[in-house]
Parts: sequence; structure tokens; C-alpha cells
Amino acid sequence: MTSSSTQPAPTTDADTVSLAPVLAPIALNAGEGEALWFLGVLATIKSSSETTAGRVAVIEHLAARGSGSPLHVHHNEDEWFYVIEGELTFWVGGQVIAATAGSFVYGPRDIPHTFIVSSEQARCLLVTEPAGFENFLRALAEPAQQLVIPPPATEPPDIARMAALAAGYGIEILGPPGIPT
Repeated sequence: MTSSSTQPAPTTDADTVSLAPVLAPIALNAGEGEALWFLGVLATIKSSSETTAGRVAVIEHLAARGSGSPLHVHHNEDEWFYVIEGELTFWVGGQVIAATAGSFVYGPRDIPHTFIVSSEQARCLLVTEPAGFENFLRALAEPAQQLVIPPPATEPPDIARMAALAAGYGIEILGPPGIPT
């Protein structure tokens, strides 16, 4: 149901004519998109660098209580979240935020942040501007075998491997998952 090609369209100003990309609209229904299992989360990529000419990535997260991200900082993109259902607890630049359904949380680039699911399960949209973060997800995740929260990991994530991989995407891993105290 999506089209992601770009076509040049002429634009003009007083003295020049240039070709600027025209993006195709994106329309995905529930359950559509690139589904990945990432750190205990069903992450479904709804838009990406490829479909938005690098402008924005939108990723739907579905996760169980206790799932979350390591404490980290993005150097290439701003990150924001919109909670659709459930509750997440965020730590952004030292501020603890309880975010229930309908909440919006913004994590500007270069500001450390993390989050954890504090309800039985939660669904949220994670958006990065510009796009690119989804490529880190792809590098660390595995294709989802079903559109469900993945089974619990048998071992904790390899933080050293994750940190080395993240560095290539302009992300610094600063600490383990959980809200700093």
C-alpha cells in the first residue's frame, strides 16, 4: 500500500531551473511496514531514509513491561515519542517523565535519554529527524517472525557490541537500560 519512489520535478526561481525530488505519499495500515525484533520490542518501520529522502523515520514500538533502551545520546538526529497506549517512563537530560497514552516526549540530539515500559505493555511511535536511526535498528535487530512482542531474550544484550555498532550511526551508549537514579 506504499509507494516510495522519488521523481524530479522542476522548480524555478528568477534565474535558474533545478530538479528537486518529489516524494511519493506513504500510507500504511496497522500491521504494515518492516517488522523487526529489537531489544525486546516489536519495531515496525513505517517510514525510513529510503521512503522520505532522508527526512524522517517513523517506527512503531510494541513492548512489554521492563523493555527499554540503554542510556544513550544521538548526535545525528532529534528523537521524539508519542505514546499510543500504555505508559513509559523517560529520563531526558536528567528529567524523569511519566508518559501515558497521548503523551509526547522530545529528546533533542546531544541530550542523553532513555526510556522503559512501566505498564504491562505499551505502544508508541518513535520518530527521528532526520532519518537514519532505522538503519541502526536494522543492523542490530532480526526480522520479526510474527507481529508480536518477541520472546524474552535468553541472554542480556552485548552492550560492548551494541556500543561499537551504535558509534557508526552517531549514537553513544552511555549506560545500561533503566532510569538513572
